[in-house]
Amino acid sequence: MRGSVEKSLARLALAAAFASSLCAQQVALRVTAFDEKTGETVGGLASEHFTVIDNKRALRVESAKPAQGPVDVLLLVDASFVGEIVRPFVPAFIDRLEAGEQMALVSYRDSADLEQDFTADKPLLRRAAADVRYGNAPRIADAVFASLDSGFENSAGRRVVILLSAGVEGRSRSAQADVLSLAREKGVSIYAVFVNTTDRGLLRNLAMRSGGAYFHAKRFQSDPQALSRLVFAAARGQYELTVSGARLLSRRVAVKVTRKSKRKLAASVLVVE
Repeated sequence: MRGSVEKSLARLALAAAFASSLCAQQVALRVTAFDEKTGETVGGLASEHFTVIDNKRALRVESAKPAQGPVDVLLLVDASFVGEIVRPFVPAFIDRLEAGEQMALVSYRDSADLEQDFTADKPLLRRAAADVRYGNAPRIADAVFASLDSGFENSAGRRVVILLSAGVEGRSRSAQADVLSLAREKGVSIYAVFVNTTDRGLLRNLAMRSGGAYFHAKRFQSDPQALSRLVFAAARGQYELTVSGARLLSRRVAVKVTRKSKRKLAASVLVVE
């Protein structure tokens, strides 16, 4: 009888230790914290300034630090029949590239086309942008999915998609959930710039659930220089968070900035797998 009790206690202790080890495992997140009204990135945050919730359960934020390393930017440009409206933005985004960073240029309409693979050569990127032809329907989700699937094969830095969109989605075949799953698998954050708000919900969701940010161009008088500065500051200003309390995180994990502020602060999240 005594031996049976001891075995039961041992099994319980082993189960508790196993459960404890699962909860103790740490998960890495990439987070962009920004002011939704001004588009400005929020700097100077520490672990105590973040709350991470997954399935209504609060996770412990062990650390929060600025993300390290250069970014590799895939510039995804709307080249549909409504895409001419974002064409003036392209040169400013190319010019914003810094030493050590690379950019690839992809145009999209009813399909996505690689115009220029990753390079640090700005004149080469400008020439590729000048050759883009506009027409056909915009399929945002399809274009993002295709870019995530194969667009970063020759990249080495932190992966970022900057999406320049008229803000109108056609009839994409790719489901939004599939796009976000692929972004998580590939470790890519999406920063969406849009002019019209017709499909703002899609663009906002792609950004917020991939660790990126979103920008309504008309709020900034559609100024290419202002937009490119804000977007690159956000992409370069990501945080890397380490959390514990769960072995795996769901698709609905959410991050909030808890630092007191008069501004409307938002935080997006990408689980690093």
